[in-house]
Order: sequence, then C-alpha cells, then structure tokens
Amino acid sequence: MAAPALWQPQEQGLREICTLLEAHISPNSDQARIWQQLQHYSQFPDFNNYLVFLLARGEGKSIEVRQAAGLLLKNNLRATFSSMPVPSQQYIKSELLPCIGATNRAIRSTVGTVISVLFQIVRVAGWIELFQALHKCLDSNDLDHMEGAMDAIYKICEDVPEELDIDVAGLPERPINVFMPRILQFFQSPHASLRKLALGCINQYIVVMPSALYMSMDQYLQGLFNLAKDPSADVRKLVCSAWVQLIEVRPSILEPHLKNVTELILQANKDSDDEVALEACEFWSAYCDVSMPPEGLREFLPRLIPTLLSNMVYADDDESLADAEEDESFPDRDQDLKPRFHASRLHGSETGEDDDDDDAVNVWNLRKCSAAGLDVLSNVFGDNILPTLMPLIEQNLARTDDDSWKERETAVLSLGAIAEGCIAGLYPHLPQIVAFLIPLLDDKFPLIRSITCWTLSRYSKFIVQSLDHPNGREQFDKILMGLLRRILDTNKRVQEAACSAFATLEEEAAEELVPHLEVILQHLMCAYGKYQKRNLRILYDALGTLADAVGAELNQAKYLDIFMPPLITKWQQLQNSDKDLFPLLECFTSIAQALGPGFAQFAEPVFQRCINLIQSQQLAKIDPTAAGSLYDREFIVCSLDLLSGLAEGLGAGIESLVAQSNLRDLLLQCCMDEAADVRQSALALLGDLSRVCPIHLHPRLQEFLTVAAKQLSPQSVKDAVSVANNACWAIGELAIKIGKEIEPVVINVVSCLVPILKSPEGLNKSLIENSAITLGRLSWVCPDIMAPHMDHFMQAWCSALCMIRDDFEKEDAFHGLCAMVAANPSGAVGSLAYICQACASWTEIKSEGLHSEVCQIMNGYKQLLGNSGWEQCMATLEPAVVQRLARYGV
Repeated sequence: MAAPALWQPQEQGLREICTLLEAHISPNSDQARIWQQLQHYSQFPDFNNYLVFLLARGEGKSIEVRQAAGLLLKNNLRATFSSMPVPSQQYIKSELLPCIGATNRAIRSTVGTVISVLFQIVRVAGWIELFQALHKCLDSNDLDHMEGAMDAIYKICEDVPEELDIDVAGLPERPINVFMPRILQFFQSPHASLRKLALGCINQYIVVMPSALYMSMDQYLQGLFNLAKDPSADVRKLVCSAWVQLIEVRPSILEPHLKNVTELILQANKDSDDEVALEACEFWSAYCDVSMPPEGLREFLPRLIPTLLSNMVYADDDESLADAEEDESFPDRDQDLKPRFHASRLHGSETGEDDDDDDAVNVWNLRKCSAAGLDVLSNVFGDNILPTLMPLIEQNLARTDDDSWKERETAVLSLGAIAEGCIAGLYPHLPQIVAFLIPLLDDKFPLIRSITCWTLSRYSKFIVQSLDHPNGREQFDKILMGLLRRILDTNKRVQEAACSAFATLEEEAAEELVPHLEVILQHLMCAYGKYQKRNLRILYDALGTLADAVGAELNQAKYLDIFMPPLITKWQQLQNSDKDLFPLLECFTSIAQALGPGFAQFAEPVFQRCINLIQSQQLAKIDPTAAGSLYDREFIVCSLDLLSGLAEGLGAGIESLVAQSNLRDLLLQCCMDEAADVRQSALALLGDLSRVCPIHLHPRLQEFLTVAAKQLSPQSVKDAVSVANNACWAIGELAIKIGKEIEPVVINVVSCLVPILKSPEGLNKSLIENSAITLGRLSWVCPDIMAPHMDHFMQAWCSALCMIRDDFEKEDAFHGLCAMVAANPSGAVGSLAYICQACASWTEIKSEGLHSEVCQIMNGYKQLLGNSGWEQCMATLEPAVVQRLARYGV
C-alpha cells in the first residue's frame, strides 16, 4: 500500500496568506478588515497547515511574518484543534518537532509556545513523539537544540506542571523523572540561557513537589547555593525566587540551611540589579507570614534594617518622581484612571479590611516591598527594632538640604511603616512625632507632603485615643486642619494622599468631627470644584466616609446647603452611561443613610434615576443598540445599593416611591441574575424593603421566597457565600413581616440552614449568625412546623446563638427558641445544656417580654426534671454559666 501523500501548500495560497500576515503586523493597517479576511481564510480546512508551514519552513520570509503565523496558529489550535481532520493534526505535530532547535531564537521561542498550547490539548499520551524529540534535543549538546527543548519544557511546566508527573502507557518512566536529572545538570551549564531555563523549570515544581524533585532536593539546594552569585542577574533573581517559594510552601526543607540562606538573601537584597534585590526582599515578609521562629532573623536585624531603609529611598527612575511634578491643571490621562471595584452590599458582621497603601502608582517595586518588609518586621519584633531603626530615621530627618529630600522622605515613610507594630514604644513620643510631622505637610517637595499625609493617617487611631491627654485636642485640630490644607494642594499626588488620609482619620474620629463639620465641608467642596476625574473618586469616598462617621449630625440646613447643590449639579450633568456615576452613587448611598428622613427632599429624582439605570442596563444586556450603550452590571449593583441606602434612610417614607414604580418586577429579575454581585445587592434590597414596605412585595412574594431559598443550597453557598448570606438575612426579615405566609418555604430553608450551622468551619461569621437568626425568626412565626424537627438542629443552633452580640435580631431569634420549646418541651430535653448556655450568653435582655419568656422556659425545665435532674444538668455547665442563669430565677 502506498504511503499517503504529504500535504503541500499551493503557491498562490501561500502568497495570499503572507501578504495578509504582513498587513496584520503593520502598525498602520486596517486591523478590522484584516481580521475579517483572516476569519474568511479560517474557513478553509488546511489554513492551519499553511500557518505551520510558514512558521517551520518559511525560510525566505521575514522572521516577523513567521512569528505572526505561529501566534495565529497557537490561537487557532486552542479553539479548533480537537475538531480538525486527523491528517491535519498529524501534519502540524510533525512540522513542529524538527523546529524545536531552529537556528533563530525568535522562531524557537514561538515554536515552544505553540508546542506548549498543543500539549495542553493532547497531553502526554496524545503526543509521545514530543517527549522523544525533547529528550533527543536535551542530549544533543547543540546549544540551539538544548535551548529550544528547555524553552518548550519551561512553558509546559509553567502552564501544566502536574501533567509531566503522571504515568503514561508507552513510556517506561514519568516524563518529569526522565527530565529532572538532565535539567539539574544544566545548573552547571556555561550558557546563562540554559541555567536560567533550568532554574525556571524546577521552580515551577516547588508547590506541587513531585517525588522526582523531592528525591533530588539536596542536589537542587546545592545548585541554588552555587548559583546565588551567578554573573547573570536573571539567574540570581530565580535563585531568590526559589528561596521565597520554599519558605512559603516548604519551610521545613529550608530549616536546616536557614542561616546560610538568610545570609545569601541579605546580600542579594543589596544587589546592583533592582529586580534581584526586589525578589530577595520578598523573603522577609514570606518568612514572617509562615510563622517561622523569629529568633532565626533576630541576629540579622542590625544589618537588615539599614538595607531596607536604603532601598526605600526613591530610585532615580521611579515613575512616581515624574508623576509628582503634575499639578492640578494637567488633565488626567486614561491610564491614570485605575479600574474601580464596587463592593456589593453585605448584611452582617463582616468588616472589610481596607488596604491602606493608597500609593498613587500601583507598580510593585523595591521601595514598596522594602517598606512592606519593615512593616511586617515591626509587627513581629515590635519595639526591638527601634534601637537600630530610630537613629537612622533621626539621621535622615536631620538632613535638611534640598539634595537630601529623598532621604527625609524615606524617614517619614519608615515612621508610617512601623506605626502599628512599634506603637507601644512610640506612643509616649507621639506628641513629638506629630509635632515633627505637621510642618512637613507644608514642605516644598510634593512627595514629602504626600508621604506625611499617609504617615499621619497611620497614627490616626492613636491620635484620636489621645484626645483626652494634655494638648491632645490641640494636636488633633492641627492634624485635621493640616490635612484639609493639603486637600486643597495644587499637586495632584498630594491631593490624593491627603484625601485618602483624611478618610482614614474620619473613620477613627467619628463624632469628634462634628464641631468641625462646616470647615470640613467647605474644604471638601472647594476641592470638588477643582479636582480632576481620578482624585474626584477619592474625594467622593472622603465625603461618603464623613457621612458614615457623623450620621444624622449632617442633617442640618447649613451643612446641606454647602454640599448638596454641587453634588446634584454633577448628578444632573452625568449621562446614564457615564462610569463617573459609580462613585457618586456610592457617595449618595452613604449620604442617604446618614441624613435619614432629611434626604426626603432629594429622594424622588434619585430614586427614579436608579430605576432608569437598572431598566436601561437590563435592556443593554439583551439589545445594546436599543439601549444606546454596552451592558455594564456595575450600574445595576450601584443603583440597587443606593436604593437600599434610601430604604434605610427614609424608612417607611420610601413607600410612595416604590408604589409608583416597577421596582418589584425589576428587583425579582435582579434576584435571578447570573452575576453573583447583582444577586447579592438585589437580595440586600429585598431585605431592606421587607423591613419598610413589605406590602409592595406581596403580589410576587412566593417567587421572591423561592429565589432567595435557592441561594441557600449547599452548592450555592459554596459558589457565592455573600449571596447566600444576604438571601438568608432577607428571608428572616420577610418572615417577621409576613408571618404564616412564609410557611411554603420553611422546611426547604431549614434543610439548607442546618448544614451551615452543623459544619461552620471555613464559612464566614456573618453567614453563621444570619443562619441562626433566620432559623429563630422562622421558629417564632411557625413554631408548630419547626418544633417536630428541632432535635436535628437545636445543639448546633444554640452554639451559634451564643456567638451573637446582644441586639434586636438576637431577641427575635430567642422569641423563636421560646416559642418552639413551648410547642414541644420534651423534644428539647436532650439539648437542655446547650439551651442553658445560649440563655447565659446574654449580657442583659432589654425586652421585658422576652426576659419573662426565658424565665418561664428555664423554670419549666427545672420543674420537669425535678431537683436532682436539674442539678445533674447544672453540673455539666461551667460555674460562670450557672451563675448567669440565676437572673432567670433558677
């Protein structure tokens, strides 16, 4: 039988595709038209054969065209390889293998990329010949072949390292077992490119740790020690990266060598190449994060701290230096506007930790990494670092000449970095530190003004705590006025730092801001008139934080007259598709909650705008042309959250607005949205509306309940715990308002809540609390349905109730507990000790009615069990619990 004829390209087709690829890589061509033509060619079954032919055999063509063919091939393989005719699949594989060692490095690299993508589709078993080819290249002693094979292996290790560590029919050994000894030999290669690729490959295996690496660990570690002073910076960087990964995921492996490794890392931290120094610097935070014994680092601190400090000085090429020159008259560039993320509304005790590093340019560099390292060390070693650090800080601060401004800036940054970790030692000196920092707010160098704002914000909690100390209030007033002055700075970088610092101070100071409200609002609104887009977002945040901090105190005509007219003007100027609406919607949410009924005069247009935004986005989802804009669900999330803020602020005052709108139907649609953040905010609003105007939910009540209950299935909890949390809370709020009408979903909801309470490990605190409260509310309105099942959940439920702080929601839950026990006293006897612990968890029950219900339950059980039975039960409890039960007359 004759061998099948090998595929050959048509000369005409080759020419056309080459011309197209040349246009494709030309910067001035019409890319949309070229894209259409490429799509047209993609319809031909052998189009990818042409591409691999050009990549592998296009000797007369430019390297750029051949690379373009390879990259297009890579994308096509990802999408269509599995559905290609088998002869094409075989042809592509057979053409790639001889090119692994191509003489041109760019072609080798492109071939390696295509091979790694194809490998992810077919895996080891689907391409045994690849391993034979790679093995042959590694053993060839020809640099191009060895480098090409290592490049392909590195890319495979980067994407799917575990795939090389499996048994494959037809291969005597796992691929990684065959490659590992050869790769380790390359650590000693005279060629830096091979040393770099070999290190890169093995570093990919630190996390998955195949036995091939584990068994060669001594050889690997010895190789790392030998390469620590390698002439190639790329190699030194990978050695540091290996130490950092090992300390993070396999600290026990490093422990015997820790002193030597730490010494090498300390040297690398001073490397002349910034990238090597940066990689080494990551080691200190990693060391502290895995809770290694701090003693291992202590002896290095006198040398480590000066190294970190000198690396915190701005490098001459730091992007921030150029940015710092921009004053407020420079318009923002698009790349200055970082993408923003709105956190959907969450009901419960979760407190989000804000990242307080509001550095303007979020490029991670040696300066920031060193400051983070100093912060972490201060948290581990506390005041023990001060004897080494403070003389260095003082020395830098004493340098007042203009040429030393970067060193002064570093000293201020250091004081901010250690604010939390070293506060015990610094607190007695806080007045002197603040007195020293305040004049720096007016320094001639903008980056000193901006870092001083940040450092003061790091001490704001302690500054507020010192208000009652002598001169504490005067110190607070100086900082407040200093930051407000800087909010009106002409430099954009300083404006940003001052606004962020002020927001932090607001959170800590809360009601202490009330006497200063007028002057604060005047400054913020003056800034509002002159800020560019980027800083405007931060200003909205400062205004929203102020509203959260002072609450109803803001509801005075003299204050409203300062800040509402400019906000409303902006609100009216912005189009419905303008993303600058997001921070304004968030800001209005805080203001509506703070003003409460005082927001009523502004509510109608705001409410209507939210409805319009949700409607137009739901249309954009189906038909962007008709909506006039592309779909962006953040408009929906922000609008839902603002409606929640209105419901919270206006209370029953929102009823007339809801009655005249189609909010109910829009809300139901949002509760069923496929995006978790939309459902999360929608369910929060459902709970808020249940509180203030449940009557308007009535016509579609059962649909709301069914949708909310669906979010509590075990899979839904796993997929989107915050959505489940809000669904759980909303069902509880509805239960209180609609009573028996909740009966159809009760058993379904309880069957979902019980597993949450029985295995709370790893779930967030808020979901567990809300589950316990909702279970109680359902028991209160439907005790006859709940009581027969209570032995399934009583113990886990009572344990969760113990963790909830005293408030009206806990009262609701206990009304449910009492109602259920009254309906079936004997059913709970087996859980009596747990019930006693739950009742003892109250600091004080404020509601007289509930207090007497709990007394009845306790005394009822005491009678039921008789004295000896009761004493037996009491003997199983902690003495403190028994003591607290005495207030219920038992």
